[in-house]
Amino acid sequence: MAQFDAGRSTLEIRSTADLGGRSVGYADHPRLARFKVLGPLEVIDGDRECTPSAPKVRQVLALLLLRANRVVYTDTLIQELWGEKPPPSALTTIQTYIYHLRKLIERERLAADGEQLVVTRSPGYTLRIRDDQVDLAQFEQLSRSGRKHLEQGRHAEAVTDLRAALAMWSGGPLANVNLGPCLSACVAELTEQQMSTLHLRIQAEMQLGMHRELLGELRALVATHPFDEWLHSQLILALERSGRRSDALDVYHRLRTNLDRELGLDPSQQIQELHYQVLTATVPGSRTANHGPLT
Repeated sequence: MAQFDAGRSTLEIRSTADLGGRSVGYADHPRLARFKVLGPLEVIDGDRECTPSAPKVRQVLALLLLRANRVVYTDTLIQELWGEKPPPSALTTIQTYIYHLRKLIERERLAADGEQLVVTRSPGYTLRIRDDQVDLAQFEQLSRSGRKHLEQGRHAEAVTDLRAALAMWSGGPLANVNLGPCLSACVAELTEQQMSTLHLRIQAEMQLGMHRELLGELRALVATHPFDEWLHSQLILALERSGRRSDALDVYHRLRTNLDRELGLDPSQQIQELHYQVLTATVPGSRTANHGPLT
């Protein structure tokens, strides 16, 4: 599961839960709730939603979730909630939020005792859950699997896993949570992970010859990411391979104009080379390539 570590800007992968050198047992949990962070934060038990309504409690839960089965320092929670200027009562207030979170767990019957899930571990607290209870862990597993399939040339299998990974998302991560500095860093990296997975899926589908099927999606993506040269290159390739050479050239010219007008930049060498290939009908796999028809 992806987890934010105070003092680091990266998300780490954990596949097992361990506290104090011992495995965590779940036999004492009457049920296993599901937690969603790839969209609005949600806590779901069967067909019941048990998400905390209090904004600060929800914020504390979000940080505990992203570092599930790891100790979240009290200092990190204070920084997340109040930044560099915490009130004198910050420590006591954090303890109050943890108390309310544990009471919600008991009230919703997610555990007989709230301390079974939210455990005090000096110098902070640990949320004890299994990786398969969180949508983020499932997303990461599918994304890794899809990347591996793609690297090994199994494009159809890659598309299946990468589509399933992206289907885990229902909006911006933690969309209903107030974001302090720690969660903001997490959300930024999760958004990059989503875009990276999307790039991999498009790459796999292009390898399968699905250029026509991708045209509408790619046009929408370049409209919302007007400076993403990789997405523009894929749209240019998809148009060229669909026999729409003039449209492919038009996409390049719009990108060049936007980069120059907004950022004072020229397109990268790679996309300039792609533009030259379109002009000279030498794009690999193109219907208009000099070396032969599209296979």
